[in-house]
Amino acid sequence: MSSEVETPLEISASRTIPRFLDTAWNDKARQATRSLFADLTIYHDEGRHSAAINMAIDEALLETAVVPTIRFYRWRSPALSFGYFGKFSDVAIYAAERDLVRRWTGGGIVFHGDDLTYSIVVPASNPVFDESSIAIYEKIHRALCGALVKTGQRAVVAGGVDPGGFSAATRAAVNASGYNCFANPVRADVMMDGRKIAGAAQRRTRRGVLQQGSIQGFTLKTDLAQKFSQALSANCSEFKITKVILKQAQELAQQKYGTDSWLRKHSKV
Repeated sequence: MSSEVETPLEISASRTIPRFLDTAWNDKARQATRSLFADLTIYHDEGRHSAAINMAIDEALLETAVVPTIRFYRWRSPALSFGYFGKFSDVAIYAAERDLVRRWTGGGIVFHGDDLTYSIVVPASNPVFDESSIAIYEKIHRALCGALVKTGQRAVVAGGVDPGGFSAATRAAVNASGYNCFANPVRADVMMDGRKIAGAAQRRTRRGVLQQGSIQGFTLKTDLAQKFSQALSANCSEFKITKVILKQAQELAQQKYGTDSWLRKHSKV
């Protein structure tokens, strides 16, 4: 477990000087055709885990990954994850029907079960780590959007050049009581037919950046994970979790994510 932790989901949009908007927009268009990562390892986690184990594996990968890694995973039973700053009292009503877990990343309430959940780890040694959190968030979602389009979906990335808008909306969302991530889209979320179908939250430490995302609200294509990975990098390779990483995850689940003290953190209930 890392002690070198910064605030989760502290995403700040940079200021844009109006006369440079056209140049910035053209640069963004050119960058959209490039892969975000030179190399990417893919972990297709076929096991269906408890909510605590899923969160623990993501953190263990952040602690150990040496190249950008994407993990696709499912849930053992209907689950609910809520952001690091969330209140347990806002989700306690679901305890009888869902496996509850507090994420290490920020954001609001996300219902899991039929969704495709993923996590992306960007090690601090990778050049992408030096980019702003919002830039990483948006580039990942643009890659996802491109993958969805290739499967025949009419997906778009919400917003455009919006100085400060994403940051303000995200802070409001994090602070809102009972905030449902998929009911409140913000800039750079993925939309389809006017509905949010993909959102994410981040945690940045000295080890790297962890982005946890969920794709839901429509019939998922079986090859979406593959197309998403290929949109992120032209050089993908398969990754298998090691016994060392799995042991670390099990310890994190027992000592952190699976504990009542973590679940009720920041809550008076």
